[in-house]
Amino acid sequence: MEKVLITGISGGQGRLLTRRLLENHRVCGVDWVPWKGHPQGVNVHRVDLRKKKFEDVFRTESPDAVVHMGFIRDFKGEERRRHDVNVRGTKQLLDHCATYGVQKLVVVSSSYVYGAFPENPFYMNEDYPLSASRSYPEIRDLVEVDTLASAFIWKYPQIHTSVLRPVNVLGHFVHSMIGQYLRRERQPTMMGFDPIMQFMHEEDLCEAIALSLEHGLQGVFNVTGAGQVPLHTAIKETGGRAVALPEQIVRPLFQRAFRLGLWPYPAGAFDYLKYPVTLSGKRFTEATDFRPLFGLEEIFESIRR
Repeated sequence: MEKVLITGISGGQGRLLTRRLLENHRVCGVDWVPWKGHPQGVNVHRVDLRKKKFEDVFRTESPDAVVHMGFIRDFKGEERRRHDVNVRGTKQLLDHCATYGVQKLVVVSSSYVYGAFPENPFYMNEDYPLSASRSYPEIRDLVEVDTLASAFIWKYPQIHTSVLRPVNVLGHFVHSMIGQYLRRERQPTMMGFDPIMQFMHEEDLCEAIALSLEHGLQGVFNVTGAGQVPLHTAIKETGGRAVALPEQIVRPLFQRAFRLGLWPYPAGAFDYLKYPVTLSGKRFTEATDFRPLFGLEEIFESIRR
């Protein structure tokens, strides 16, 4: 049985993935927060990816495969620290994978790296440029992580490396940005805009990661779920209430609220409430025969009030 090392194992997605992989793998993991009551036989190391102790985990555990999703994705802390943890932590991880004989690597990126722009075509493939930092500089670290991992594929072809870019992930355990937004009682929207949005269930993302390991995928892959709906439909189906506001009010108001710690997202995030970011998951489906297990109704039910 392969041993898989999961970064970010204590988070909601990490816990779900651990239980999914235990069916056919040995599992260990690292995180900067503890996981009380983790499954028996799963070693959870409380370490920082940037520190020497992280290399010690590779040395002692000798993983055959690594799943990297140990990122800071919220904006609660200092931007400089978030960038350092995500980018330098990923660089350290890639170096350790090359040094300690890892055979497979899965890096979980995001559909957000493409950016939200009016010129976006529908169903972008993996060759479309990563332009998110043009209008949303606060997530330039995620773009850099994706770029580092993509370059690693070509630098170390002997390591089966896959970069997954899933669409919006919803579920009971996962605390994604779109999930936090839809869980609010009232959701501010851009007046005159109702973009198409794609969603997938947290369990389907676990399945996609497991399939990537099983098939030893190499390359960059968009991962899509059961379908797409307009933003206002998603708000309605999850029990919220859309509040349409003029853009000239929304951006300065919420940017100020963000700086004061009263709103969790910077102004750049509002572009994703204006313009569609829809992906083609054809390449991943053809490589793995992936089929989502959860439909849109079940996805929305997972976070409905």
